[in-house]
Amino acid sequence: MTDTVHGSGIRREFIDGAVKAVALMEYKMKTLCTVDSSDAFTESYYRETNSDPTSPASATVTLNIKGIPQMAPLPYAEVTETKVSAPILKYGLEAPMSWEVIQNSQVPIVSRMVLRLGRGVAKAVDAAIEAVCLASYGNTVAVTAGSEWDAVTVANRDPVKNILDAIQTMRADNIDPLNGNGYLVLNGTDYTNLISNSKVIQNPTFKTADVVSNGVVGQICGLKIMVTEVVTADKAYVIVAQEALTWKSAEALTVQQIEDPGMKVTIRAWERGVCQIPSPNAVCLISNTRA
Repeated sequence: MTDTVHGSGIRREFIDGAVKAVALMEYKMKTLCTVDSSDAFTESYYRETNSDPTSPASATVTLNIKGIPQMAPLPYAEVTETKVSAPILKYGLEAPMSWEVIQNSQVPIVSRMVLRLGRGVAKAVDAAIEAVCLASYGNTVAVTAGSEWDAVTVANRDPVKNILDAIQTMRADNIDPLNGNGYLVLNGTDYTNLISNSKVIQNPTFKTADVVSNGVVGQICGLKIMVTEVVTADKAYVIVAQEALTWKSAEALTVQQIEDPGMKVTIRAWERGVCQIPSPNAVCLISNTRA
């Protein structure tokens, strides 16, 4: 197909790629997910508990793994599975622009709309993933009142100990956040409190990222530090990426440019999917709520 520099074919391809490129840079929580395709309206999965094996509900005696007599039958154990279902949801935005604004605007209105659309869809998807983490995390570390990361008494602040406690809590469940896929996820306010703490900046494991990408700004205690505003202040997560979360994608980010010649042009972007948390204990919430 041959087109002029100002032709609609080239313009469509540019806008489509630009919105997707912006969204790709803005996704943060989604980068922690394993992405699987889906053709279902509702996605269901079985969430396995990570607790030790127990006696079946029908058993009349307590499971005793240790000290089995010679020739005695081994005790029977079962693992609890919980079925979780959620519908595929659509995330999207559109931006109508008048014919005159596109041709005669003194500001790069198309570029601004592309930026806003990409950011908007990415933030909505990330917020949904964070909501799943908050609703279904399997481990938690509660910061002691008076020792919050922004506590009045500076000497009481000890985020490194809180992070190490979260790592050990997960290790107790046979989950290793230090396998190279462990992330500390928090918002900008708590990140500021974190890196302004002398116990952090003097810690030998702390370093800043050479290049910031998808919110990853550095490392601490063997975890990558990810900053995203979808996490509310006074909360942080330790998450094992590609283990804790799955994004079931029914339709990847799609962009359409709809022209109504002489009237307007509408840029429309949407994505369809749902977040699952098959391994809740691979998510640990650090609750830093003020007293």
